[in-house]
Amino acid sequence: MSVGILLVTHEGIGTALLAVAARLISPLPLKTEAFEVPFDADPDALLPRASAALRRVDGGDGVLVLTDLYGSSPSNLAARVAHLGTPVRRVSSLSLPMLLRVLNYAELELDALPAVASAGARNGVILDDA
Repeated sequence: MSVGILLVTHEGIGTALLAVAARLISPLPLKTEAFEVPFDADPDALLPRASAALRRVDGGDGVLVLTDLYGSSPSNLAARVAHLGTPVRRVSSLSLPMLLRVLNYAELELDALPAVASAGARNGVILDDA
């Protein structure tokens, strides 16, 4: 059993980040999927599809849901999916460093991964004086 990763993002973001991660870390150590929310979508209509995506990545130990922008439609949809029965932890401000960090700590349990994700995002910000 293992934790699954679900990226719930605006259009074009989740798929692109997942494609880059798959090129850098192949094969991906965790079941991972991107669920993108169109800008004009009805979140109520997307809930069954988002729930199905969550179930597809759940390896039995729950799902870490990463969203791009807290308070946005994808984030709000992720919050709703988190209340459907599967153990879920959510982290916003998805970035490539965050995703790669999580994938590099695939052996950790669900409750430990939000801190790992946050550290990946923080450590991925470098102020370059050049």
